[in-house]
Amino acid sequence: MTLTAPETGTTEAGDARRTLEKAVGFLRSIQHERGWWQGDLETNVTMDAEDLLMREFLGIRTARETEEAARWIRSQQRSDGTWATFAGGPGDLSTTVEAWVALRLAGDDPAAEHMRAAEKFVQAEGGIERSRVFTRIWLALFGLWSWDDLPNMPPELIFLPRWFPLNVYDWSCWARQTVVPLTIVATLRPTRPLPFEVDELRSGAAPEPFDAPWTWAGTFQRLDVGLHAYARRPIGPLRRLAMRRGAEWILARQEADGGWGGIQPPWVYSLLALHLLGYPLDHPAVRAGLEGFERFLVRRETPDGTIRMLEACQSPVWDTCLAVTALLDAGAPADDPAVVRAATWMLDEEIQGVRGDWAVRRPDLPVGGWAFEFDNDGYPDTDDTAEVVLALRRVAHPDPERLRAAIDRGVVWNVGMQSSDGGWGAFDADNTRELVTKLPFCDFGAVIDPPSADVTAHVVEMLAHEGLADGEACRRGVRWLLDHQESDGSWFGRWGANHVYGSGGVVPALVAAGIPASDPAIRRAVTWLERHQNADGGWGEDIRSYSDPTWIGRGESTASQTAWGLLALVAAGAARSGAARRAVGFLADTQLPDGSWEEEMYTGTGFPGAFYIRYRLYRMTFPVSALGRWCEEVGA
Repeated sequence: MTLTAPETGTTEAGDARRTLEKAVGFLRSIQHERGWWQGDLETNVTMDAEDLLMREFLGIRTARETEEAARWIRSQQRSDGTWATFAGGPGDLSTTVEAWVALRLAGDDPAAEHMRAAEKFVQAEGGIERSRVFTRIWLALFGLWSWDDLPNMPPELIFLPRWFPLNVYDWSCWARQTVVPLTIVATLRPTRPLPFEVDELRSGAAPEPFDAPWTWAGTFQRLDVGLHAYARRPIGPLRRLAMRRGAEWILARQEADGGWGGIQPPWVYSLLALHLLGYPLDHPAVRAGLEGFERFLVRRETPDGTIRMLEACQSPVWDTCLAVTALLDAGAPADDPAVVRAATWMLDEEIQGVRGDWAVRRPDLPVGGWAFEFDNDGYPDTDDTAEVVLALRRVAHPDPERLRAAIDRGVVWNVGMQSSDGGWGAFDADNTRELVTKLPFCDFGAVIDPPSADVTAHVVEMLAHEGLADGEACRRGVRWLLDHQESDGSWFGRWGANHVYGSGGVVPALVAAGIPASDPAIRRAVTWLERHQNADGGWGEDIRSYSDPTWIGRGESTASQTAWGLLALVAAGAARSGAARRAVGFLADTQLPDGSWEEEMYTGTGFPGAFYIRYRLYRMTFPVSALGRWCEEVGA
């Protein structure tokens, strides 16, 4: 679709409307009969490798599971022999090490071409000696790495009061749920040998030198030496009590589906910890944990046979609220049956009666909010809660009192979760103590949960649409956003890639909160988007922008990122601009016959710099919203 006219013409408007209608038809067709939407959530093969290793450690690995998982792992190997953490990204050392070990477990010959290619890469990158701590923990479980050469994490950590530095609540929710069970595993130092070694992956590299003693990193490295000495002669009663308290902490946080936090890392390590403490495989907690993984498995038939992929997490609440907003943006009536059915399901998913770890810093805040997953009552998040409220408030539900009460609880909870600086983190308030990031253990990505522009924007937008733009919480949130605009005019995207996501969320939020489209902050953001639009009319930002600034705003155009840019332009009053019309043209030109878009690139973020996500529904929900708002704005 070519857009050349100075004004939006009837032909291009009609094409946009037809594109939108086809997309809406596809989105409706994939709604679950109970009301939710859920797209596959793809990450990288560390999930599958570690699942096989966990099952091997527990003695429950089967031939079928191994064959199907290994087939998936092999299919994701790149032509250079490596495995990456996102589509199109560079080979990753730790991911490649874990994939190689998993394939050896599956019986692959180390002399095979694909295995030798991986080995060559690992050696060139410094060998397993330079892999991340988590990878070497997995090797230590099987006697392939020494526990003595890993950072020590004493289980006595559980006793530190919440005001004391490095207590478990200084960690982000996903990190603390992982660290607590790992202190138990690392204390018990198990080894269950495999029938092979990993000498092919050793480079012989010497340990990296300590940082300077006057730095926090250097201080903690030297403290780690002392912790290893204490581990050899601990205070017996204190250590036993710490292990017992840790187990109680873990069991108290198991969810209804058997998992922990709805995500793979704490789930796996909690099962290992309980198992090592003597909980048998048929213990209700362990059995529920193992059975719960079945919901996270995706099996597909391929020409080479069945593949088995383990999702690191699932996003039904997030997918559903975005889908409802998309349908309403596209013109669906407020009482549309699909919308009402989805709203009822979301109301059923509201968290009530469970005071999660968020209450440690907000003890007087009433319970409320929504989580990301089917079952994660202990960890609602402000981002999902904001987007659920934005969706529900537009629905004509047959039980309006129930709807209004849930919205009000969500608003109160979100306001109460505002951090002291005026922004919002995802799961905790004021989870900003950076000291924990200096520990030798913390080389695996984000371990704290400070406020971010994208989450803060979603909460600000929600408050504004709820008529609270003049309230103190919203005003402080707006100020936080304005203060955190990047020098180039964009905003950093913590949970989506990256500055296109941040800017696509912040601009609509600021406009909704009363910042005029003519404000310099908005105009600078629009200018940044226009300068970074690709020649094909789309926007794309490579995941590498998190670690390499030269990639900021650059990358292959995707449907979701193009939609983020278009949403910002429409909110800024630039729907009729050439940039907006070219974006609409890109979405029309790249739509598939079934009404969907293909999107191989990863545009979601777990841990910036370490862990990335491909949300399979982003390619639908955001384009439908963007096209719907554009069509309404131009009268298409």
